[in-house]
Amino acid sequence: MPRPRVLVLGLNYAPEQTGIAPYTTGMASGLAEDFDVEVVTAYPHYPEWRVPEGYGGWRSVEDIGGVRVHRVRHYVPSNPTGLSRILSEAAFTARAVAPGVSRPDVIVTVSPALAPVAAALALGRRWRVPVGVVVQDLYSKAFSELGLLGGRLDARVHRFERSLLRRASGVVAIHERMAEVITRDFDVPRSDVTVVPNWTHVSLPTGDRDRRRRELGWDDGRFTVVHAGNMGAKQGLEHLLPAARLLDEAESPVRLVLIGNGGQRVALEELGGGIRSLEFMDALPSATFMDTLAAADALLLHEKPGMKEMCVPSKLTTYFAAQRPVVAVTEPESAAAHEVRVSGAGVLVAPAQPGQLVESLRRLSLADGDEMGAAGLQYARRELSARMAVERYVAWVSSLLSGKR
Repeated sequence: MPRPRVLVLGLNYAPEQTGIAPYTTGMASGLAEDFDVEVVTAYPHYPEWRVPEGYGGWRSVEDIGGVRVHRVRHYVPSNPTGLSRILSEAAFTARAVAPGVSRPDVIVTVSPALAPVAAALALGRRWRVPVGVVVQDLYSKAFSELGLLGGRLDARVHRFERSLLRRASGVVAIHERMAEVITRDFDVPRSDVTVVPNWTHVSLPTGDRDRRRRELGWDDGRFTVVHAGNMGAKQGLEHLLPAARLLDEAESPVRLVLIGNGGQRVALEELGGGIRSLEFMDALPSATFMDTLAAADALLLHEKPGMKEMCVPSKLTTYFAAQRPVVAVTEPESAAAHEVRVSGAGVLVAPAQPGQLVESLRRLSLADGDEMGAAGLQYARRELSARMAVERYVAWVSSLLSGKR
């Protein structure tokens, strides 16, 4: 008897290593143990917002971990502002709606991009198959909480997202807090929402921590705080600069290191020019990434003020695996704040409060960072297991196939 066919439709996939790509990739490869899985995605482009060399043509097909991956070329803006990002997603949708794959038995699509969700629902109607939506970020919450396009489209985008989620055969939220918001603000019955947390997808550090600190020049007695990953609007890292200036003024022995790329990096480097406490590093290869995080004294999660409901930062799962204390600059009602509180892995700081952040860093430099780091790893092993997530995705897809949500 042939295995059920699953089509996964989403903008981001391996070899992208940050954001939602590792989770879509892990979900697809996990589902492939029980189903025949094909993926329709874009050429890799995030967070650099450019397609790397080696990817040519309008379409390509490759095998990644036993999953057949169909790629389509789409418009990739060099400066992904609100409008250009919408155009980018629309361009992908226009090409993805004719994916060149056989009729599946079920479609799984990944938000936050709404246009691909609309494409998946259109394909579902065409093929008369169920469509499930995995919500990594709530798109309309991003518009309202980040102030995109001056708030002019907030209501329209919310209505559009609400209509898509209500038309889906089932919805996955990556956090209980997000599930509550989807039920409350998008009128999706709670029984139609399944919670599948993102998992720790990276390997644990394996190198010698002291040697890595020497290699990086972090063995000079300064307290080194690292932010790793995308530098975009959600992170609101421009609000970190006043704290860095306070550190300079106090001649505090604290080093803030921002590692990675993103749409805001150039502006941040320009605004942060001359700040001694602030350093930038390019994105690291996977071979040294986790050892570098483990070499830090603390790891920084930073969210734009006002962000409470749109997302659950994926970097937390990586930070927990690095076994270093987390400094979470986030609203107290956010999912990120909840994760840091229940894990005991770090400290919380209100956004846009530079004096409070500086004082929290001073106190953390005197605390037992190893104990907090160990608590984060224990929490990840207990609550953020990849195997547990895959089992939940398999059960969810099976329920879509059977008509039971």
